[in-house]
Amino acid sequence: QVQLVESGGGLVQPGGSLRLSCAASGFTFSRFAMSWYRQAPGKGRELVAAITSSGGNTNYADSVKGRFTISRDNAKNTVYLQMNSLRPEDTAVYYCNALVMYWGQGTQVTVSS
Repeated sequence: QVQLVESGGGLVQPGGSLRLSCAASGFTFSRFAMSWYRQAPGKGRELVAAITSSGGNTNYADSVKGRFTISRDNAKNTVYLQMNSLRPEDTAVYYCNALVMYWGQGTQVTVSS
């Protein structure tokens, strides 16, 4: 069955960086687009970034453009989210998504001094 396992979250100071990873299994990873979403306390889940199956095209929420980078390694069945210049408003649980319906367990990112 499809499994998505996120890692890399944690507590970071404003202006800091984190790299999230999502290890995928149970489907042909290289054939499908992947996405990262986030959900802040009391808010709905929002799309942060997405990447096509080959990695050739990406798109980002306006709030993270220029600070976050999504990438993937099809040989490792892993998608990444490099987050730089983090802000307190980036605090959220970050989720990996595949095939629209599959979600990981989430990884907490907290940006605070």
